[in-house]
Amino acid sequence: MARVAVVGAGLGGLAAAARLAALGHDVLVLEQAAAIGGKLGWYARDGHGFDTGPSLVTLPQVYRDLFDATGGPLDEAVDLVRLDPAVAYRFADGTRLTVPGHAAAVPAALDAALGGGAGAQWAGLMARAERMWRVTEQPFLRSPLAGVATLARLARSGRDVATVAPWRTLRGLGRSHLHSAELRMLLDRYATYSGSDPRRAPAVLATVPYAEQAFGSWYVRGGLRRLGEAVAARAVERGARIRVGAAVERIVVEGGRTAGVALAGGEVVRADVVVSGADAAALYRDLLPPLPATRRVRGDLVRSTPSLSGFVLLLALRGRTPGLAHHTVLFPGDYDAEFDAVFGAGRSRGVPRPVEDPTVYVSAPDDPATRPEADSESWFVLVNAPRHDPAGGVDWDEPGLADRYAARVLEVMAQRGLDVRHRVRWSVVRTPADLARETGSVGGSIYGTSSNGARAAFLRPGNAGPVSGLFLVGGSAHPGGGLPLVALSAQIVAGLVGPA
Repeated sequence: MARVAVVGAGLGGLAAAARLAALGHDVLVLEQAAAIGGKLGWYARDGHGFDTGPSLVTLPQVYRDLFDATGGPLDEAVDLVRLDPAVAYRFADGTRLTVPGHAAAVPAALDAALGGGAGAQWAGLMARAERMWRVTEQPFLRSPLAGVATLARLARSGRDVATVAPWRTLRGLGRSHLHSAELRMLLDRYATYSGSDPRRAPAVLATVPYAEQAFGSWYVRGGLRRLGEAVAARAVERGARIRVGAAVERIVVEGGRTAGVALAGGEVVRADVVVSGADAAALYRDLLPPLPATRRVRGDLVRSTPSLSGFVLLLALRGRTPGLAHHTVLFPGDYDAEFDAVFGAGRSRGVPRPVEDPTVYVSAPDDPATRPEADSESWFVLVNAPRHDPAGGVDWDEPGLADRYAARVLEVMAQRGLDVRHRVRWSVVRTPADLARETGSVGGSIYGTSSNGARAAFLRPGNAGPVSGLFLVGGSAHPGGGLPLVALSAQIVAGLVGPA
């Protein structure tokens, strides 16, 4: 039996705790905040409730595997509801597209909204994405990262390499398969699932819409925070302990291996194994001593492009919106201008800035748990935003900036047909600076590093750290961000640590 200290009670840390406790280890989870969940947060006021992080579950089988491996079925712990429709899109020219929640119905919906041939174009791309999925799922998503050597695992045949096309961008793949400008924009959006720019992100990210449509988009009744609570409960059932309000200040390294963690206030918790769910950049910058063993990883992080962040409005609304989908996306007229602004590329000339005409994402669950009465709604509104970087980018703490930008986002929504300004009871603004403070992610980068560049995914910090006894889970480590990948990182780490 190993003594295991888990840094952070985000979903990755909790999933690792549940799996390691089920394997017989002595597990203690240490969370700096007053509540568990990390980015899987919840905000409640006056009867309105909001998920403040992820708004849907994809690849639910990953969580079924987690619960089966730790003592009981997922469906006894949470109430998963398949979303149908999955998402509604509104384009700048007024075109509307509602995507069904079942893959077989998607092509006909595309033809109806975008014209004959759109469905066949998308189906052809998804067939290619399915082949990519089959090539990469086991050797990449479910296996430890071994740097660029991981590419060798994918190169089992020339056909596999051609399928994945590691030299190709997501934008390039879209141009070769999709003649519809709306479909290309739809595909580009999936780069943001890893906080990336579709003009630089790898083509293999086409597996994201494939998985979303093939395996469904799901909501947890009562809010996605229920999933975090269920994983935490399972970890405790298996014997893990969770301490909130316990900020880890450094990882103790003795004799070239981890020996525990030091908390704010001076307490030292001894441990044989340390599993870090903290942002990887913060881990290597702040929590670990500057050891020679960590030099390469620190260098990779410095050279990588941080992922984008998000600017959030929580809107408590009077009344109901007829025909509103659970998820609505309002696209701009110029998507490239958005990526230029967020990443300081192209027309932004190296200086990131808030997006003047952003894509707006609205999550509005039709769930009584999120509203005080039937004639009301609670909207989580998100726009892509550059991270908080006062020294070289956007200072989101600049007086007045958050309020001005919140007003701009509401104005953009009104221009695109969702004017709710007269219905707002109250609103809460959450900037990338707030996200950085609340979760410890550097600059509020949602996914740690982006997937910008063909080698970026293979340079993401691995699950086995460079110090013996150190392991990494969560969205900033391999295999990446998003609820299913975070759970897979915990599965990989549990396999690396092994049974007691």
